[in-house]
Amino acid sequence: MRAHRHSRRSTAVLAATVTAALAAPVLLTATPATAHQNPEKAARKLAKELVEESSGRSAYRHLAAFQRIADANGGNRAAGTPGHEASAAYVHDTLKKAGYQVSYQDFEFHEAKTKTEKTTVLGTGGAADRELATAAFDFTTSTPAGGLTAPIALARVDETPGCDAADYPAGAFAGKIALVKRGSCTFVEKQNAAHAAGALGVIVYNHSGTTPIRGGFSRPADGLIPSAGITLADGEALTAAAAKGEVKVRLDLDQEHVAKKTRNVIAETRGGRADKVVTVGAHLDSVAEGPGINDNASGSAGLLEVALKLAEETRGKGKGKQPANKVRFAWWSGEELGLLGSDHYVARLSEQQKKDIALYLNFDMIASPNAVQFVYDGDDSDKKGAGAGPAGSAQIESLINGFLDRQGKPHEGSDFDGRSDYGPFIANGIPAGGTFTGADGIKTEEQAKRYGGTAGQPYDPNYHGAGDTLKNLDLKVFDTNVDVIAHAVGTYAQDLRPLGK
Repeated sequence: MRAHRHSRRSTAVLAATVTAALAAPVLLTATPATAHQNPEKAARKLAKELVEESSGRSAYRHLAAFQRIADANGGNRAAGTPGHEASAAYVHDTLKKAGYQVSYQDFEFHEAKTKTEKTTVLGTGGAADRELATAAFDFTTSTPAGGLTAPIALARVDETPGCDAADYPAGAFAGKIALVKRGSCTFVEKQNAAHAAGALGVIVYNHSGTTPIRGGFSRPADGLIPSAGITLADGEALTAAAAKGEVKVRLDLDQEHVAKKTRNVIAETRGGRADKVVTVGAHLDSVAEGPGINDNASGSAGLLEVALKLAEETRGKGKGKQPANKVRFAWWSGEELGLLGSDHYVARLSEQQKKDIALYLNFDMIASPNAVQFVYDGDDSDKKGAGAGPAGSAQIESLINGFLDRQGKPHEGSDFDGRSDYGPFIANGIPAGGTFTGADGIKTEEQAKRYGGTAGQPYDPNYHGAGDTLKNLDLKVFDTNVDVIAHAVGTYAQDLRPLGK
C-alpha cells in the first residue's frame, strides 16, 4: 500500500511518460456469454465452489515464491527492478499455463535520486551556522550549485496553512524562501502558491513528530522551485526567530530524475460478456526497503490463487463453461510510487471501455500481523474522509460484509483515502470495493478486544520495511480474505444484479 504523499521516502518514484510497448492494454472483443437460466443460482454455485477450493493454505505457495524472488534479487520486488520483473513473469507464466489471455502492459516512470538535502541557518552577530535535518521533496527542482541563500518569509498559519494566495502577503515573498506549515492541502498546492507569490524556494515544517516531512510531487514537471521538509521543532524555532528579525537560510538540494520501465500484468477469461467486465486487482510491487510480502504479495497471491481456481472451474471441472461475465485480473506495478500502474491502465481506456467495466475489486495488504478486518466503506456509512464511492460501491461493501457476517468474522469500514489502486477507478465513476487488514495505523483497545493482537501498535509493524517477510504474517486473516476474493469473484462472474445492474 502506498504511503500518504506526505510520508513517502525521498527516493520515491512517480509516472512521467508512457511507452507504446503494447498498443492495446486489454482484450475487449465481444465474446458470446454462456446462457444461464438462473444467474443467481449460477452465482451461488460458482462462489461456493471457489470458496471451497481457494484458501490461504493453497495461496501460501505464491507467497513463498515471491519471498524467494525477493531473496534472489537484492531483498525487494520494487518497480523497475529485477525482483519485480521476476514477480511479473511468475504471475504471467502461471496464468498463461492456466489458459488465460495474458498480456504485459509496459510503461515508463521516473525515479527521484537525492544526492544532497541540506538546510543551513546562517548565523548572525558571530553566531555559528546551524544545519537542520532536511528531506528533499520527490521531484523537486535542484538549487544552484552551492545552494540557494535567501531570507525566509512566513506563510500564514491557519486551518489551511500556505494553501491559498491569501497566506502569502503581496510583496513579502519575492526573492525569499517561504516557510510553510504542513497540513490541509497537497505539497504541490503549497509550492504553487509560494511560487506565485515570488518565492525562490519553499520549506515545509511538520505539524507533529520529530522527523522531517518526506513529501513529494507527482512527476518531475510538478517541481517549480526547490522544495524540502524539516521537523516541527525546527520549523517552530525558525518561525519564532523570523518574527523578531531577518533570518537567512541556505537551502541545498541536488536531485536526479532517472527514467525507468516497469509493467502491469493483465489476465482475463476467454469467455464472458465483454461489455460486463469484472475487474479485480492487487499491486505486485514492493518498496525498495523490503520484500513486501504482506504489502502486497498477500493480495497478489490471493488473486492469483482465485484466478487459478476459477480456471479449473470454467475449463476443467466446468467442462469448458465460461462465466457469464468476463473476469479480468490485474497485477499493478508502481503502486508504491503513486498508483502508477493502475493510473496508467485506466488513462489508456476509451470511454466505452470504462463503461464496460462493471466494478473494480481491490485487495492490498490482506495478511497484516496485527490485523483488523477492514472493508472499504462504499456507502460512507462511517461518515469519515472522502465519502461514498460511485454508484454500486455500497452494494459491493454489502456483499463483502454479508459474507463475513455469515462466516462469523468481525469487520469494520475503511475510508477510500486514495492510498491504493481503487483510486483511478473511482475517479472515473467505476464502483469499487475490497478489503485490507491495516498498514501503519495504530490498533485501538477496542479493536484489540474484537480482533486480538496488540493495542497501541501498528497493524503492520513491518510496513514498508525489511521485516515485511514470510515470517511476519497473520495466515488466518489471510485465509479469510482469500475466501472474500473467491466469493466476490464467483458471485459477480455470474450475476451483476447484486451490484444493481
